[in-house]
Amino acid sequence: MKPVIALVGRANVGKSTLFNRITKSRDAIVADFAGLTRDRHYGDARLSGREFIVIDTGGFEPEKPTGITAVMARQTRQAVAEADAVIFVTDLREGLSAQDHDIARYLRNCGKKVVLAVNKAEGMAESPRLAEFHELGIGAPHAVSAAHGQGIRSLLEAALEGLDAPVVDDEAPAPDGADGVIRLAVAGRPNAGKSTLINTWLGEERLVAFDQPGTTRDTICVPFEREGRRFELIDTAGLRRKGRVFEAVEKFSVVKTLQAIADAHVVLLLIDATEGVSEQDAHIAGYILDSGRAVVVAINKWDATDAYQRQQIERAVESRLAFLKFAPILHISALRRQGLSALWKAIGQAHASATAKLPTPVLTRLLYDAVQHQQPRRAGRFRPKLRYAHQGGMSPPRIVIHGNNLEHVTDAYRRYLEGRFREHFKLVGTPLRIEMRSGRNPFDEP
Repeated sequence: MKPVIALVGRANVGKSTLFNRITKSRDAIVADFAGLTRDRHYGDARLSGREFIVIDTGGFEPEKPTGITAVMARQTRQAVAEADAVIFVTDLREGLSAQDHDIARYLRNCGKKVVLAVNKAEGMAESPRLAEFHELGIGAPHAVSAAHGQGIRSLLEAALEGLDAPVVDDEAPAPDGADGVIRLAVAGRPNAGKSTLINTWLGEERLVAFDQPGTTRDTICVPFEREGRRFELIDTAGLRRKGRVFEAVEKFSVVKTLQAIADAHVVLLLIDATEGVSEQDAHIAGYILDSGRAVVVAINKWDATDAYQRQQIERAVESRLAFLKFAPILHISALRRQGLSALWKAIGQAHASATAKLPTPVLTRLLYDAVQHQQPRRAGRFRPKLRYAHQGGMSPPRIVIHGNNLEHVTDAYRRYLEGRFREHFKLVGTPLRIEMRSGRNPFDEP
């Protein structure tokens, strides 16, 4: 088992910067903005061939937190409970605060191994200001600079001392942990219930779920297994209209959300039934479609609507999401666990359709039958000749059709062919790309 190290401290002391430095990644959003991190963020790290797991946490207020800080405090307490060692991160430039003393008191009572890191100490490793951190009573302070990478190695060696960490060959390539794992991104507008849904699936308060739009700011990945299949659940920040994105932090969140959608195998578009289907929902759906991701639409909080609202939502889905006719649409309640079995079935079908193998003989026969039933429109003196088809890729499935004069095939005829292919292979929840390739006429001048 890999040892687990949790990074704990008050807000804006550099925990996420330290997390990125230790994991050698840019997974955690970093900005000069207090309270940016809210969820527990896990990452794999390695030091001298020893592998371990790092947990980034939000700003910790152990003494009587209220509102969202109370939910964040529960996340930090859970991270400390899971950890084999805790790195308590403080800020040398700001010095000790009453909140640092509160956190130190909590950590002393937890019975965990604690290592004290005094961050932002670039050029101040010998500063007499380090002496005041002995007041915390949790051992000698380690002067580090997460931003510049100073003192990180000695800090980690102290944290890992006495822990049984597996040793691997640093020269060997890291195993591909994503092999066989389905990446499922949950996307939607703020406050649609994305974190609540993932917490319901996991059966624990793994993500901060709060009745406040914009609670999730970073993209959080959580491993999950269901009925023998491995998933990576990706909670994303809610996407608002471009004109309403004011903070630089929120702009980073939007970028990471769009990256998560592009990297996912399946995207679950979550719509708030109490708010209806908005233009922003349609914009998010359009981005998912442009990315070629398999998609399932779930209308959340269905139990909180009356018959009239449900009728209006269904009409709005038909009009504003008409371009997602291939996607299954389900009605769920994440809070009450309603409709989740059908949702998992739809997610499995969407992934299977996106990765389906389409044999060339079958595709060519379907193409021949489609042309026999309805030929493409004539273009001038010539009619496009569709000769054979084969699969050109997966996720999304891509069908390449060869023939002559195919540049004159109309969009309507492409949709006709797409419908024939979808019907035969039962492709649901995934876009289908059809590419036309015309053969060169040997009598044309070179």
